[in-house]
Amino acid sequence: MIYVVATLTLKPDSRDNLLAPARACIAETRKEDGCIAYDLLGSITDDDTMIFVERWETREALTAHSKQPHLITWRDASAPYLVSRTIEIVHPEKVETF
Repeated sequence: MIYVVATLTLKPDSRDNLLAPARACIAETRKEDGCIAYDLLGSITDDDTMIFVERWETREALTAHSKQPHLITWRDASAPYLVSRTIEIVHPEKVETF
């Protein structure tokens, strides 16, 4: 099993614009083979920070996720509102950072 922590820094006052597209992406992602958990959390101290916390059976399942149409739709919808995105993939033996 691997974990993914994707931290999004948003442009000020843009959070509400991302909730509907995020819900749609989350609903479809949870149906994917290999997805154990997929949640989006909002910082209680910073309205401009959102964090995806994910669990996947394998790295291959995560790679397949990255090519899904609903994720591409999410990326397109969120792009105008992002300042930055950091992705950490936590394996039992290492951490990948993007």
